[in-house]
Amino acid sequence: MSEACAAAVTINQDYCSRCSICYSVCPYEAVKRDSETGKVEIDIQKCQVCGICYSACPSVAIEIVYYNYESLMDYVNCMREKEKGETLVLMCRGNSPVTCEIEEILQEQGLKISNYIPLRLPCSGRVPTEFIFQALKSGIKNVVSIQCEDHFCRFKQGTKINARRLSLGRAVLEQLGFGKDAIKVVKYSRKAIYETDKCVGCDKCVFICPYGAIEAEAFATPKINLDACVGCGACALVCPHLAIQVKGFEFENISKLIRLYGESAQKLKREGASPAILVFCCQWSEFSALDDPECLLFKKRAFALEIPCFKALDPVHVVQALHSGFDGVMAVVCAAEDCKLEEGRETAERNASVLRNALKKMNLLDRFELFTVSPRCVGEFNQKLEEFYRKIAAMAEAKGNV
Repeated sequence: MSEACAAAVTINQDYCSRCSICYSVCPYEAVKRDSETGKVEIDIQKCQVCGICYSACPSVAIEIVYYNYESLMDYVNCMREKEKGETLVLMCRGNSPVTCEIEEILQEQGLKISNYIPLRLPCSGRVPTEFIFQALKSGIKNVVSIQCEDHFCRFKQGTKINARRLSLGRAVLEQLGFGKDAIKVVKYSRKAIYETDKCVGCDKCVFICPYGAIEAEAFATPKINLDACVGCGACALVCPHLAIQVKGFEFENISKLIRLYGESAQKLKREGASPAILVFCCQWSEFSALDDPECLLFKKRAFALEIPCFKALDPVHVVQALHSGFDGVMAVVCAAEDCKLEEGRETAERNASVLRNALKKMNLLDRFELFTVSPRCVGEFNQKLEEFYRKIAAMAEAKGNV
């Protein structure tokens, strides 16, 4: 981690009671404990900023930059006043569906909710039980937690931990007179979707899947084992006929967004705002920019497009963006040691190499850069964006003076 960056998670030793709960729940062994004194500290190099330790600390000694208790409550109170919603829908980042999907998921569970407050989090395990109680006290009638399936959890134990907390919380609430439906847990994981009528049986998806979730069939199209699928997007990237894609990140939908963003970028440039940048960002490499994308537009005229994993960064979309009005394209992904879907990392590296070679032939390589960042380092993403922005701005100015 760069010395210029501040750690996203710290422990206030004055508040710490040495109970070691954070030490016991951390799924990454990022909490160090002195066996003699009981003192605990965060090993920020191992920390993945899941927030599980923060939500488990009984003495509020752990301080976290993203999605802390106060900011969560401020958001709920603001949205409740604005939208008049009475249901709070919590969504894990790994499965957080687009708006139109939320209703579908809720309806599948027999829940007909039209007016709700959506709240996306990196992991359901970071939600303190006190937050749920306070949300209900503030006027929220029901809380629905759309969690990842246990084996799908990007932070290993987050789903299991939160499920236990909500179960205990529900028991307490029932004793206080709340109904059984005050808290509801819904399991949902984003998977690959398969249109067999488009499949030509090339079996590229079988070869590329790093999780063995696609099986070849002797005289038929491949078979997807949805229980093994983690939605990384590697299969979608190699399918020549778009027969297999990741739900919510379909090729045509991403292309449509790039066209729309490109039109907005060209409009901004006609108004004198230049340059325009598109950022492809892995869900796990950055938190604040993805959950508040408008801040990018206002500060640096940058548009953000989320991808589920480095393996889902499609070279075609990068080239499309550079031909759609963007002066530069920046890809932001996790480092190899931080990858939540580390299997098949070499596939992503090969794709990036192919992309660079293609851009070089088209004389576009200097307008594209790929960075690895982590939310553990506060400000790292903004620093990389600033550097890239200055580079592209200088290129645009030089071109204008020619």
